Amino acid sequence: MDQTLAAYVRALRAAGADASTAEAIDAARVVGLVGYGDRRLLKDSLGLVLAKSESEKALHDQVFELYFKAPAVSDPTPEVEVGGDRQADGTGDATLDALLSLLRTDPGGDGGAAPGSALNPALNIALRQAARAAAVDDIRFAWQAPFLARRMLEQMGIATLESRLLANLDNPAAVAERHRLSAARDALQRHARTFVDQRYELFGRPATDAFMAEVAVQRPLSRMGPPDLARMTAVVARMARRLAIKHSHRRRVLLRGQLDLRRTLRASAGHDGVPFKLSFKQRHRDKPRLVVVCDVSTSVAPHVRFLLLFLYALQGTVTDLHTFAFSNRLKDVQPPLARLPFDDAMDLILREVGGGGTDYGQAWQDLHDRHWPLVDRRTTVLVLGDGRSNGADPRLDLFAELALRAKRLVWLCPEPPGRWGSGDSGMLQYRPHCSHVSHCATAADLERAIDEALEAYD
Repeated sequence: MDQTLAAYVRALRAAGADASTAEAIDAARVVGLVGYGDRRLLKDSLGLVLAKSESEKALHDQVFELYFKAPAVSDPTPEVEVGGDRQADGTGDATLDALLSLLRTDPGGDGGAAPGSALNPALNIALRQAARAAAVDDIRFAWQAPFLARRMLEQMGIATLESRLLANLDNPAAVAERHRLSAARDALQRHARTFVDQRYELFGRPATDAFMAEVAVQRPLSRMGPPDLARMTAVVARMARRLAIKHSHRRRVLLRGQLDLRRTLRASAGHDGVPFKLSFKQRHRDKPRLVVVCDVSTSVAPHVRFLLLFLYALQGTVTDLHTFAFSNRLKDVQPPLARLPFDDAMDLILREVGGGGTDYGQAWQDLHDRHWPLVDRRTTVLVLGDGRSNGADPRLDLFAELALRAKRLVWLCPEPPGRWGSGDSGMLQYRPHCSHVSHCATAADLERAIDEALEAYD
């Protein structure tokens, strides 16, 4: 695969497209057939092999236009000539003359270009070669752009131009040449920076976003600001999709267990003992069945939002999912999560359930009276809350019965262990009845907890 196509596939993946190795190989075959000459044909052909859905097709079109578009001249080159055909325009330095000739936009060499016009092919090729030598495609952050633009210029030989300019700095007889070289240097700097900025949009911005997302998933949810919330919505959706792919794949792979030798030999009796058909030991696996109980009081609301966002994205994977929320009275919130956009569903849940003093005992009572049959030996009960019940009866009797009925009872507490049992916290009373209790402060903690809950069914 040539470097141009390999970098394009990399840009697609950075933008979020799921371009597999097999699809990249198909793309290389397509380029071998159609070439790079016909832009429209190349775009349509690559779209057929690299885009599998409407959203990926739109993404492919966007990345293609940005990747294969030559950087535009953002403003006209100054009126001073930067190149020409006549011998008089030469500087006597072959390297410098070759560099200046790149700035001609047409054979006439008028030295100017209309704003927004494309670069001449020779300059475009020179910029791409310099960018490859300077490893511009490895850009990760916007602050790297000036440094990489300078490296590109050095690869193109701007040192020769700057040396000539410096030598003529105090020479009154070389005013015209000094102006010409200065204009050429400024034009090359603009072109190099424009090219680097374009590559930043292709490779750097996705890398920056990935880095910021990695930082955000480790940040306490209670300290999230509005910009973090917007970023985390997309991050949590990706994390949920990753979990969905992971656990659906495991269930498919593990359906066939170890070879059942006895059944294989018995089945081969009719074929003179030749094991024509292999029989495998089948191990029964329950489908994931989750009952989630969330405290949506003010102190826990940020954590609940992201847990429910995880569950919202996992609805296709966990088909047997029941979600409840409470401050004091328990309410089934699965219907709004199933039928409404997530933000609308979350606003409705907080509006209908979020008010009132927290009462865990009343929540266990409501679960017992209305939804107890949902919990059996195949059910994992997931509780998210701080265990603070404002001095009300914690109803440990009902909680102990819930633990005995369920397959597992997992409690995620947003408060650090050092605060468990302080004040009106009932965490130390609830903990002995739980299969697992953990401090859950970040989105990474939520992902790990849900992953472990689903692994119990793999």
